[in-house]
Amino acid sequence: MSELHQPEVYLKRISDDIKIMRELLSKVVNVMVEAESEVPEKMRRFIMYMHDMHDVKNLYDEHGFKIPDYVFREVERCDDRLHQLLTELHTDGGTFEKVRREMAKDGKNRWDHTRAICETKECC
Repeated sequence: MSELHQPEVYLKRISDDIKIMRELLSKVVNVMVEAESEVPEKMRRFIMYMHDMHDVKNLYDEHGFKIPDYVFREVERCDDRLHQLLTELHTDGGTFEKVRREMAKDGKNRWDHTRAICETKECC
């Protein structure tokens, strides 16, 4: 067995480990903040859920089963919620509005990013 060290040696090892963990955690948080500057986590998770509901609906359809009303209602709810979230994110100060404004400065865009998202149901 190896001999025991002074408490200071163990405290130094612990201190070094904590420093490394703090640096790595800081990198992870910075990556998350940068990623959310484009698409907020709330939106990303909602879209994943909406996509899952779409898959559930298709699962019934592909097997020739009648799609339950509760599945249709949830897909309808997701449709309305998507519109609400997009409107929120495209309004003044919203994440997508900030990104769109920055994108509009690039003269090489294929699409017009200067327009705002529609506010009426007729255009969507």
